[in-house]
Amino acid sequence: MLHHFDRGYKTLSKSTNNQLQAARSPLFSNTGRKCRKRSHFPWLDSYVNVCYHSTMKQMFTAKLKLHTTPDQFKALRTTQLAYRDALNSVSRYAFAHGKTSNQMRLQRETYLDIRATYGLPAQIACNVPRQVGATYKALWTKARQNAEARQAGYTRKRYKGLDEAPKYVSPTLTYNLGRDYSFKPEQQVSLLTLEGRARVPYTGYTKHVALMQDGAAIGAAKICYDHPHQPFYLLVSLEVELADPTPESHTAVVGVDVGQRYLAVSTTTQDTTAFYSGKAARAKADHYQTGA
Repeated sequence: MLHHFDRGYKTLSKSTNNQLQAARSPLFSNTGRKCRKRSHFPWLDSYVNVCYHSTMKQMFTAKLKLHTTPDQFKALRTTQLAYRDALNSVSRYAFAHGKTSNQMRLQRETYLDIRATYGLPAQIACNVPRQVGATYKALWTKARQNAEARQAGYTRKRYKGLDEAPKYVSPTLTYNLGRDYSFKPEQQVSLLTLEGRARVPYTGYTKHVALMQDGAAIGAAKICYDHPHQPFYLLVSLEVELADPTPESHTAVVGVDVGQRYLAVSTTTQDTTAFYSGKAARAKADHYQTGA
């Protein structure tokens, strides 16, 4: 049937051709997916099943507490502080060279100095200009938004985030899976430091640890230091596949607006509204902030 349909394909209208091409694309493959008949063109229904993915991906962060020995603690702390110093050095360089956010340029012009001055391993040294470039890019976005708001008369305040080089305060360190860190048997993680690799036991939320061990997609991680309590935490990005929700499983619709003053403001179709204050969470976020 599909063979005969293809022979008459060129005689169809342009709009019908486009729909047929879409139906024949990989997005509409019926392998492992639920399908339904297309009703807009009944004569196509006998040939084409329009399909959709039956799973969705959800990303979240697993917080793992590291149980270090005194020597491991010292090695991680030294690496953290060296990484923070390198961030501030590259930030000053970027500020002095047009407040550039070009990560490739920063990588090309500062990499050797980072390695020589701060002794960072190669991959960790590569993360420094990337992070600084991302910071400047975010600041330039805010500056442009502020300029547009001032021109439109929404505000008189001038954005001052680029008046001086951003300063990194919290000694947060970024790790890439398979290069800077990796998970080992017996619930241990191998972390790269200035003195080589450190194999450290960890604990975490039982369900998160189980997901990591059962095949969840693991991404980059950040190691942070809780100064008041003095433990290290590894914040690991995870991605899991969940069953795609169906209309039958939904009994209500809720709209959510997120922000900082209020983490979320939700409302339902029955005009039921809820406000969730971000005061406490904002204070904690400032504690772990990677840059000023």
